[in-house]
Amino acid sequence: MTTIGLDGKRIVKNGTGLGSYGRTLVNDLIRMGDGDLQLRLYVPDEGRDELRGQIIGDGNVRFCYPKGHPSAVQKAWWRSHGIVDDLRRDKVGLYHGLSGELPIGLQKAGIRGVVTIHDLIFMRHPEYYHWLDTKLYEWKFRQSLREADRIIAISERTRQDIIELGGDEYADRITLIYQSFSPRFSTEVGVERKTQVRTQYQLPRRFVLSVGTIEQRKNLGLAAEAVELLPQDIHLVAVGRQTAYAKTLPHGERIHLLSGVPDSDLAAIYSMAEAFVYPSRYEGFGIPIIEAIAAGLPVVACTGSCLEEAGGPHSLYVGPDSVIDMADALKMSLRGARGRDERIRKSREYIRRFEGNDVAQQVAHLYHTLL
Repeated sequence: MTTIGLDGKRIVKNGTGLGSYGRTLVNDLIRMGDGDLQLRLYVPDEGRDELRGQIIGDGNVRFCYPKGHPSAVQKAWWRSHGIVDDLRRDKVGLYHGLSGELPIGLQKAGIRGVVTIHDLIFMRHPEYYHWLDTKLYEWKFRQSLREADRIIAISERTRQDIIELGGDEYADRITLIYQSFSPRFSTEVGVERKTQVRTQYQLPRRFVLSVGTIEQRKNLGLAAEAVELLPQDIHLVAVGRQTAYAKTLPHGERIHLLSGVPDSDLAAIYSMAEAFVYPSRYEGFGIPIIEAIAAGLPVVACTGSCLEEAGGPHSLYVGPDSVIDMADALKMSLRGARGRDERIRKSREYIRRFEGNDVAQQVAHLYHTLL
């Protein structure tokens, strides 16, 4: 029996993004039923009950916390230093940093380290971050590379970025393992549930959906301008945490910004949309694209990073500054548009490569190889 430790902070705190990655991977590892793996999720505190409760749980998984009632500073120190003593106490053989971080002293303690690198946007596009944050994130990135026995890149774009920005001496340690998606997005949503969610959020009858933090890099303004060129009954619904950038967007009756949407409602919102748009200028992968395709939506995304890897050859891609091209692609994605159903069918075939157990099996194989 081998005990695997995993950084669970984002699992209990982040509703989307890094949180979704961690919860989906852990649940898929549990579903595999590998009796040789005991999973321990190390978290600085209990986080959000709703998110923590999404871990399906069995005898092979439990949450682990720091002792006492630490302050915010003490929690940060525990994640980056003090956790190593707890890992040794718990006889953890391998620790997986799910969100691009590994604690200092892991190798010295004789504990194998795996780190998942999602993106290096803070180095590719530092203009989207506070300068101090970019320095901190870069330091954590380089320190994690030194501690890691293996590095998981979630896309070919990210793998190339690690080599170019981190150093080609790490190339042999990198394994490309794509993200997976929760099976709830491909599950049929009942009419009653759809009606309930539509009423709760006052959703329009016809809408294009976007999911992700509403910030400058995500470039939602492009979709908002393009929607104005579509038929008058087509609206844009954007789900995600709002930053100051949200105030710069058009605020007409056809633009709907939703924040604080619980994970349990998201699949129903996907199921009612007519198309999905992801106009981001740069991503490490773009898991909402996979979720949208699983829900049966055609996808329109932007060129320039890795979104073609996520969406495959049958989604539509436009430049991140072309409103006209975006509007044309969205028109081709509305119900009744020529070729729409065929693109959806082929895209759903494409994303089978991201289905849960395939990804979990690759990660579990990596664990066993290192141990």
